Amino acid sequence: MRTNQAFVTRREANLGFVRGRNTVRHTKRSLGSISQIVIVTMLTMVFGLIYVAEGTKATGFDYEINAIETEISDLSAKRDDLAVEKARLTSVASAKSNAVAAAMTDSEVTGYATE
Repeated sequence: MRTNQAFVTRREANLGFVRGRNTVRHTKRSLGSISQIVIVTMLTMVFGLIYVAEGTKATGFDYEINAIETEISDLSAKRDDLAVEKARLTSVASAKSNAVAAAMTDSEVTGYATE
């Protein structure tokens, strides 16, 4: 009697075909080195553009803040000028109503120094 090990067809012996298995061997597909370099370059460019966009937003906010600070300093200078003008007008009004100041004579230019 023959055993199953001894009885192997020529087709099974040469190609390794077994009943119930696929006859095609699939190879694992992977990206090539050039494709990997292109993908890494594209990702780097995308992250770079995101970084630049965020930096531009921050610079825009800096310009807005600078404009507001300039406006604040201009308004503060106007407020100081108005405070001086108010003090001057108040002093003139109080001098006119003061009896001592009303008795004083007006000042006149008497002359200039000559050599």
